Amino acid sequence: MSPLTARLADRFGQGRVLPPLTLFYAASTAGLIACVRLHAPGWALMGCSGLAGAATPQLGSMVRARWSALLGGSPLLQAAFSLESVADEVIFVTGPVLVTVLATEVHPASGLELAAATCVAGSLLLAAQRATEPPVIPAGAGRGVRRQLLPARGLVTLAPVGLFFGAMLAAIDLATVAFAQEHGHEPLAGFLLGGYALGSAASGLWYGSRTWRASLRRRFTLTLGAAAAGTATFWAMPGLTVLAVVMLCSGLAVSPMLISGFSLIARQAPPNRRTEAMSWLTSAISVGTAVGSAAVGQVIDTAGARGGYACAAACAVAALATCLFGLSRLSVPSPAPAPIAHADIR
Repeated sequence: MSPLTARLADRFGQGRVLPPLTLFYAASTAGLIACVRLHAPGWALMGCSGLAGAATPQLGSMVRARWSALLGGSPLLQAAFSLESVADEVIFVTGPVLVTVLATEVHPASGLELAAATCVAGSLLLAAQRATEPPVIPAGAGRGVRRQLLPARGLVTLAPVGLFFGAMLAAIDLATVAFAQEHGHEPLAGFLLGGYALGSAASGLWYGSRTWRASLRRRFTLTLGAAAAGTATFWAMPGLTVLAVVMLCSGLAVSPMLISGFSLIARQAPPNRRTEAMSWLTSAISVGTAVGSAAVGQVIDTAGARGGYACAAACAVAALATCLFGLSRLSVPSPAPAPIAHADIR
């Protein structure tokens, strides 16, 4: 549902779409929690969970669309996307830890309640920021583009790449937990994954602070290749210490790859479909993560952690091969220098 809700935001404005969407999300999540506490049947749990997932606001895509509208044609856009990627890494590391502590030490539903409350608060606060909201372009403008299924031609390549990349991340997460468990130090799995995210966050800040002469297509391909090369070695690591160092180094390629990918989409997509374009990429990664978790979990149960890391390597190679095969769709026009549109952005 993410591309559909993002398209509505492009058409009617984020300020009009976010409040009712957030309300529906809150109601669905409350229904899910109530069903759990009342021991409702499985179909009720699945129904509420599916509705909550379908109504989850796509804040990442909407925020990036705002940056694109504010800083389009400016080198500051890369820095803004870098900050977004670093924020994502911090959230992905600290969020699950906080939710797990709440669910185990306070109440099983408290972690989900906190996540829902922060999502609702953040969504409403973002909707209230009308000064930075991308302008709504009339439907008549860009009519020829709207007839296309995908808002950016690069998504033909980047969406499958995101699918494999999401599966790779899921495999790394599950295999790392299993690897730490096999070596008798299961609590260290969080530190290993935290090191992976730390490397990604650090490289994101460094990447965004520099001006690059290489094209976005080349940067995306090289960083994806580096991420694939690092992931391909995880299965051969002899112990936790060596794995921690290798994961930290491999994580250095993740944020620059994502920043380049979102920058490609922002440059290719027309302004009236920019949020939708970015949501296609985030949705592909999410679907890959979900499918990869289910598949790799079974592999780990039968072949152990090294089997899971082998699946991660296979997904990384598949992502790189898909990128190379569809490289011609990742070209972008040279940006035209443009002043920053809003005087209140400094």
